[in-house]
Amino acid sequence: MFSRSLLALALGLTAFTVAAEPTARPFEVVVNRDPRSGRCTFLKLTDTQPYRGLPREGLVKRKALPTGEEGLQFITPDETRGWEFAERTCGDRRGWDFHVHVGADLQGALGAQYGRRVDPPPLDVEPLITSGDADNRVDLVFFSDGYTEKERGKFFEDALRLADDISGNQTFYTVKPLLNFWAAFTPSAESGVGIGGKPKDTPFGLYRDGTELRGVYYSKPEVARAACASMGSQCDYPILMGNDPLYGGASTVVLVITPSLANGPLVLRHELGHSIIEVGEEYDGGFAYFGVNAAHNTTIDGIPWAHWLTPTKHDHDHNRAFDAQIPLQDQEALTTVRVERSVMPLQIYAWTMLNTSASWTTNFTSSGTYSWSIIRFSLSGLPSASDLSVTLDGKDLGWVPRTDIGLDRWHYDIKLETPMDGGEHVLNFTLLSDAREGVAQLCSVEVLEFGSADEFVATPGHYGLYPTFSETNETSFRPTNEDCLMRIVTTPDFCKSCTEGLWHALLRRVSLVDGLAVGCASLARAAAPSRVLDLALVPLAHLRAAPVGVDEALIITWTRDGVEVPEFANATRFVDDGGAVGSYAVRVRYATEEVRVDPDGLLEATAAVVVTTRCG
Repeated sequence: MFSRSLLALALGLTAFTVAAEPTARPFEVVVNRDPRSGRCTFLKLTDTQPYRGLPREGLVKRKALPTGEEGLQFITPDETRGWEFAERTCGDRRGWDFHVHVGADLQGALGAQYGRRVDPPPLDVEPLITSGDADNRVDLVFFSDGYTEKERGKFFEDALRLADDISGNQTFYTVKPLLNFWAAFTPSAESGVGIGGKPKDTPFGLYRDGTELRGVYYSKPEVARAACASMGSQCDYPILMGNDPLYGGASTVVLVITPSLANGPLVLRHELGHSIIEVGEEYDGGFAYFGVNAAHNTTIDGIPWAHWLTPTKHDHDHNRAFDAQIPLQDQEALTTVRVERSVMPLQIYAWTMLNTSASWTTNFTSSGTYSWSIIRFSLSGLPSASDLSVTLDGKDLGWVPRTDIGLDRWHYDIKLETPMDGGEHVLNFTLLSDAREGVAQLCSVEVLEFGSADEFVATPGHYGLYPTFSETNETSFRPTNEDCLMRIVTTPDFCKSCTEGLWHALLRRVSLVDGLAVGCASLARAAAPSRVLDLALVPLAHLRAAPVGVDEALIITWTRDGVEVPEFANATRFVDDGGAVGSYAVRVRYATEEVRVDPDGLLEATAAVVVTTRCG
């Protein structure tokens, strides 16, 4: 049984138009190009997983890549249109001189070669966590870099630990049945990650710019692309894992991480949020704020999470009480939502190595009109409280490192319960240990001030409009104070808006129906063989191996020759007389408290079969 609220949700979801189930695999073109010259640097054209709700004319997505390139993705039901898009974007294929990957079965590629080919490295692939066939799952693959043949076992252990971490009891836990995790091993000639901008002899050439704990980059993007492409539908999101125990990573063309015990899972789940849900940041000091977790005005129509907003006692002219359970059209005079009052007087990505000869100091100005504040910073190379002094206006803030953090990077918040005085303030970081010079680093520092309890709701679980300040101090809005890992990487979960977006993103590529098998069987106490239809579903709701702590249900409806058969409601097996012929269809609806709106009908799936022969 499921709750009355979930039943209402399930019924409510049916009010939306349901997308037809895809009947064939579409084609995908992926292009990276220089936005200034228009020159392409990579192109892939292959068939891909079904894409639910795909327009007949295809779908184009564009985004700026951290490499400075422009990334384009075109998904189309027609191969010819794929080739036309590729040539319209990159010129006549006969003149392509960059890395190109074309699926072996594509008709347009027969008898000709275009662009530069890159052979994938040899891959030893093992399953880590799998839930179904790769053709109906989203597949994440860890690729090894800096692991020698002797470290093969370590690679698989590291990959499994990370997969378990992000999918066990947090982050991707409830959507785990839609995912597969794989590990693909290629031995490296040298162990570890390069430093000083110089890669080691490894398959993908991972390296750090210096020795500081910042980004980890790759020097062989074409090999990374070729490795993933060689796995076909078994690789949707490649993850290059460098053999280094400390913080590092990047999200460029492919995701790069390290298996750091403290930071590996943090970096992985945050960057996968960008990749899978296609959302921007929620933390301050960034440049990309878009998707279901970003609003750029206070009008209700401009808030992607309007249906998650928390009812509030405030009833100002600009902010009427809101009940998320009431349809928008029935809400009285709700037009704008209150912005929670906060400000960011300081935000710097310092990325500076500390030394004992001179403190790192910065000034900022407070208006003196806020009730409390947070001094937020991240450090690496500082395992002991005696290594560093952090002061505000000469007063020691009592910084203490995370226990057992060692030399790895970590994030710290120091809350100041009383208002700051108006005027200029001085924040100071002083290295106290000579032994830490060359490894101690101040990575980032930020000061945030907040209004009183009547002006700013800091309670976890409250959904409203919380200001986020970009690197140029422009303001956008996020759903919660600090409930989401897209804002605070040490938080283990997405906010409700991102979680809902995760379901939508995954179910656009995964059908709830894994298969519908039709046959004849001699059942107990039956005089003659029976017609049996067995429905295989993605294991959600009561089909899960273990409950996940959310209210959810699968609603299954069978029809025979267009007429509903209620006695088989919510059953995965339909049994009919063995002599019956005709059409059978099943509709599956998934209802979960983690999804409140489903405009594209992604939480529904159908399957049908026409039977023309009798059993026996």
